[in-house]
Amino acid sequence: MSDAVLNVENINVYYGSIHAIKGISFDVYDGEIVTLIGANGAGKSTTLNTISGLLHPATGSVSFLGESLAKIPPHKVVERGLAQVPEGRRVFAQMTVQENLEMGAYTQTQNISDDLEKVYSLFPRLKERMNQVAGTLSGGEQQMLAMGRALMSRPKLLMLDEPSMGLAPILVEQIFDIIADLHRTGATILLVEQNAQMALSIASRGYVMETGKIVTTGTGQELLASEAVRKAYLGG
Repeated sequence: MSDAVLNVENINVYYGSIHAIKGISFDVYDGEIVTLIGANGAGKSTTLNTISGLLHPATGSVSFLGESLAKIPPHKVVERGLAQVPEGRRVFAQMTVQENLEMGAYTQTQNISDDLEKVYSLFPRLKERMNQVAGTLSGGEQQMLAMGRALMSRPKLLMLDEPSMGLAPILVEQIFDIIADLHRTGATILLVEQNAQMALSIASRGYVMETGKIVTTGTGQELLASEAVRKAYLGG
């Protein structure tokens, strides 16, 4: 297998005296969808926030494209090609759809019109609402906007934190279809998701987290077929 796009090596993360992440290690390779699944509070979002520089590990290392991300501020991490779509979407509510997308391209120096067209082709709903204020969009549309905004930075790795949270089942399917489409175009994706069934169904590989530790790993299909995973996360 080629060199990892992302290498997380034995990181430990604390919130004060709380040991939130306990010595986890994993890799993401070019062109993969890798998913982190687990119950609420397992440490999935903390892991993403540590990778993107919003939190700092007490020990261990995070490397992206072969270079350490230690002490790199989050906006510089984005410049290097790593974009995170945060849990809860966090669109700029008072700005229009187009202005939100333009904000996502702040790291780009060249013309972004082609990037806008790519995002609009991926999310036709956003094109229909390009002049609408983002705070008036539905939850599903805001999720599309948050993903589109991240794509405007031309990421080499896209990290998605709970993209299906709070969405109706039909919208969950739409969001996962879009993630699968992105993957087919060559995108590399690290996906944190409580909907384990949907996440594993599109994942190349998965890691199961419990109380800050990785307890199981395998291909998406292996984890879907695992009796232990099924009982714990798939309601089977």
